[in-house]
Amino acid sequence: MGFLLRCVAAAGCVVVGFSALAAPLTVAEIATYEGPDRQALLEQGARREGKILVYSIGAQADPVYAGFMKKYPFLKFEIAKADAPTTSRRMMEEYAARTYLVDALDLAVIGLRPLMELGVLQPYKSPQLAHFAKTGLEPSGYWALDYQSFVGMGYNTMLVSEADAPKTYDDLLDPKWRGRMAIPGTSTLANFIGALVTDRGEAFARRLSEQNIRVHEVSGRAVANLVVSGEVAMSPALFNSHIANSRDQGAPVAWRALGGVYSTTGAMALAAKAPHPHAAMLFIDFVLSREGQEIYGSLGYASARTDMASRDKPEKVYYFGDDPEYPQNYEKWLALGRQITGQK
Repeated sequence: MGFLLRCVAAAGCVVVGFSALAAPLTVAEIATYEGPDRQALLEQGARREGKILVYSIGAQADPVYAGFMKKYPFLKFEIAKADAPTTSRRMMEEYAARTYLVDALDLAVIGLRPLMELGVLQPYKSPQLAHFAKTGLEPSGYWALDYQSFVGMGYNTMLVSEADAPKTYDDLLDPKWRGRMAIPGTSTLANFIGALVTDRGEAFARRLSEQNIRVHEVSGRAVANLVVSGEVAMSPALFNSHIANSRDQGAPVAWRALGGVYSTTGAMALAAKAPHPHAAMLFIDFVLSREGQEIYGSLGYASARTDMASRDKPEKVYYFGDDPEYPQNYEKWLALGRQITGQK
């Protein structure tokens, strides 16, 4: 960084960095600033801003957000939670009305892509991105994955032994499992079927109709709780993060991938007209940092950071949210899943 002398009659001469004289002012300038005084600049700006509003998809990240608030207690942290489609639609409507409220988004990629295409997101640079695998980064810099969770086989080890539990998708067709499996009836059903069709083909997926799989119209977490309690012996469509979290609390459960699996992902993005851009970049930096990612890891989530080991990460993972055809495929997979499980 270059320096010059600024002299004031009453105060004498002081050394001032060029970056301080031409501090980034716009959201784009702040988002892409890489000067050596970046951290100090962001903190000073955030203190002036005093707050941050984040749009997020759920409660799974609350411990991570708590870590951010502890590190930057001078910021008032506000959050609005909703699913990805609802959040995406909300932001579109706000920007159409020239109402700029949100600073940062912690959202599934499927919700971020239409926002990027509409031009309401701002690409950013963060020193944390150097530690991420390319598969965890949007090529143009619009987002980075902050957590991953994989859909696979979760089972109660008191009811199903490790040796006996299915190890491949073929094992799901064993007659001894007929009537002993359950699947969440939410989006998890469609994504599980999508992974199965992608991995083994539609004809194979249809053979599961022989197994009398029960569908519970509740969340994946709720079905995982049924496995924990022993009301359900096993489910081929549970998130590893839910099982890992329950196992860490002493529950008799285990998880494994049976083949290629679907991954749900969250990603950090910056609003193009964020009213508090300094605070937003501090937030993004923290969530993507090793400190933030380790909090996610303690909750059972995998990280795209290359300097961290990820629990339970399968060899083959399908990131459907990155596929532009995903919305159409989702509807097909959901319809197929309902057929296979005997739903209307």
